[in-house]
Amino acid sequence: MPEALSLVQVLGGLAIGVFSGAVGGLLGVSPGGVLVPALALMPGLGQHEAQAVSLAAQLVPTSLAGFLRYRVSGHGASWRTVAWISFGFLAGAWLGARGASHVADAMLRWMFVGYLLLLATLVVLKSPAKADGGAGLVQEPRRTAAALAFVGVVAGASSGLLGIGGGLAITALLTVALRYSQHRAQAASLAVNALPLALPAVFVYASVINGLPWVLLGCAVLGLWIGTAAGARLATRLDERALRKYFFVLVICMALLMACRALGAAG
Repeated sequence: MPEALSLVQVLGGLAIGVFSGAVGGLLGVSPGGVLVPALALMPGLGQHEAQAVSLAAQLVPTSLAGFLRYRVSGHGASWRTVAWISFGFLAGAWLGARGASHVADAMLRWMFVGYLLLLATLVVLKSPAKADGGAGLVQEPRRTAAALAFVGVVAGASSGLLGIGGGLAITALLTVALRYSQHRAQAASLAVNALPLALPAVFVYASVINGLPWVLLGCAVLGLWIGTAAGARLATRLDERALRKYFFVLVICMALLMACRALGAAG
């Protein structure tokens, strides 16, 4: 990665951050699912560098504004849910990042595609959840600590391995496996991603790529702050069925984008 970034790269980083934050706030996922494919298309950034920037940008609690918007609208997630997922996430993120340091760029891209297609399949197979009882009424399934921690481990491993933050896995597993409503699963995802749980993974990536492109990282973080709040505001006005549809479309689009990137690099 060149030390001096061009104006195009700076503005591109800001635009990528805004768009990724808006998608994250709207669908309750970590913005890494959009950040990684978009950053990987920027000249001079390899797959490992794109994943490192994505994870580092998500250390800043840019998703906090989105979570608070969900909570005010009556779709909050309990702190018990967030805590147990977070514990599992820490362990999974470190293991995933260690694994990524031994995988080539091309293989990481195809693993990213496979992961997204798996999540899309889970969303399709999931039966529609019942809508929440009403605004301000905090009701969610009470699952065991082990089940919530397992969700965290899977999300953390995907975060460290693919640099995506783990929010896609949290939202998909909570709705499909643990029967959370779409709104509450998204709120839990945003809450977990507001915590600096990917810090161990960032240290691993930074040591592998010999530092981070700080200017690009700062632009992406600024964009995430702006986009996340706007996306979450819109999400609280949409119903469950619409959110699930948009979630599915996002996953498929990101998978296709990364597949094109992988094919282009191979050619």
